Amino acid sequence: MVLPRGDGDGWTYCALGHKHWGLFGAAGLLLWHRECVLLQHRALWSHHGGTWGLLGGARNRAETAEQAARREAAEEAGLRADAYEVTGTYVDDHGGWSYTTVVGQARTAVLPTALTAETLEVRWVCADRLGELPLHPGFAATWETVRAIA
Repeated sequence: MVLPRGDGDGWTYCALGHKHWGLFGAAGLLLWHRECVLLQHRALWSHHGGTWGLLGGARNRAETAEQAARREAAEEAGLRADAYEVTGTYVDDHGGWSYTTVVGQARTAVLPTALTAETLEVRWVCADRLGELPLHPGFAATWETVRAIA
């Protein structure tokens, strides 16, 4: 399956000098089911490839962070929007670029199977065991903050 490129796809730099994917920022879905979160094992060729993080990606110009997170989760893993309820957000602002973590509660521990080339695996991981995985640096940096949002 070939997905159309969004108008937000592309590299940019924030005020801190970091290189980021997403001309209009980016967003990802932190999906909880009981004490576990749904994580994506990122393709080796991707930015910070081989790490574990959230289903997510670049925001398009006309979409909200929630819309972007929902779209990316559907594109990357076939996750249906009716499988979860959004319960909060957290914005990690880098000055001129931001990443929004959209937090949700899954109705069941659904395991998406429609994975794209961006994803090696999607797995439910107990929150207390995240330290055992090589996490995406941005996700690792905000984990303690976003963990508290339900």
